[in-house]
Amino acid sequence: MKRSRIIFMGTPEFAVPSLGTLLMNNYDIVGVVSVPDKQAGRGLNKRRSAVAEYATDNYLNLLQPDNLKAPSFIKQVTDLKPDIIVVVAFRKLPAELYSIPSLGTFNLHASLLPQYRGAAPINHAIINGEKTTGLTTFLIDDKIDTGNILFRKKVGISADDSAENLHDKLMREGAKLVVKTVKALEKGNFRTTDQESLIGKGEKLKKAPKIYSNDCYIQWDLPASRVYNFIRGLYPYPGARTILKKGNNKYILKIGRCKCLKGHSHLSPGEIESDGKNFLRIGTEGISIEIEMLQIEGKKMMPVADFLRGFDISKAIISKDPQA
Repeated sequence: MKRSRIIFMGTPEFAVPSLGTLLMNNYDIVGVVSVPDKQAGRGLNKRRSAVAEYATDNYLNLLQPDNLKAPSFIKQVTDLKPDIIVVVAFRKLPAELYSIPSLGTFNLHASLLPQYRGAAPINHAIINGEKTTGLTTFLIDDKIDTGNILFRKKVGISADDSAENLHDKLMREGAKLVVKTVKALEKGNFRTTDQESLIGKGEKLKKAPKIYSNDCYIQWDLPASRVYNFIRGLYPYPGARTILKKGNNKYILKIGRCKCLKGHSHLSPGEIESDGKNFLRIGTEGISIEIEMLQIEGKKMMPVADFLRGFDISKAIISKDPQA
């Protein structure tokens, strides 16, 4: 059977295994579309996306359009005569682009749609304390994450999973689901499911909007489980943070790994307890959270003992106004 001609569209590391797995399965990758190189760092050197880097390293035909609707780009894609366009963590496609392939254009999304539509499904699933999430491939339409579903796969969330761990699990499983979906489109042995039919009566859809820095401040007056989920749901990026005040100085701390201390409930929300050497605990509405890894602005993430070795925590307080 002749392998399909595929155009792959993606940007971050999450998309790379899907592209690599298609390549290893001998699919004809006639083009890879990613974002233009961006200037970054103090030297303003141009930085390529993870997908663009992979495409270059593997001598694939890389396209980096500024405008997905530009007639010249639409012609480029049309001339490549793709059977399928595969989209993983990219941008919204215009209809004149996603309608080009003869067998269809599909997207891989890191949730069990229709739940957690949006840019940050991995983070929000953990923040909300979910025990299960998953992956969905769906045919792209004019809206975002609403197209008819091709396949879904459940993936468990462990109690100690961070966004980093879950990202990596979904990244690996997502590559397998992409290949499964391509094979189904080739053979025509699939049924699509309308997302609306999966919404139970009275069921609320949980959203997964993009997370901005102002959304990342910890509310210590919440129950410990919610604080814990919030911290691990934002680790390592963009990072849950709090304001530490000492005298006239204030510092932004990003909290990394932490744990809930069972039976340790004498601290008020936001109250600090530390021996100044080995441990740092912060109260919540309930039991305390013990911080294991943190980052102070201008420094790297470090074990709490290393932080305490270089910072006198005595008389420091957590700001009650998280963005003060």
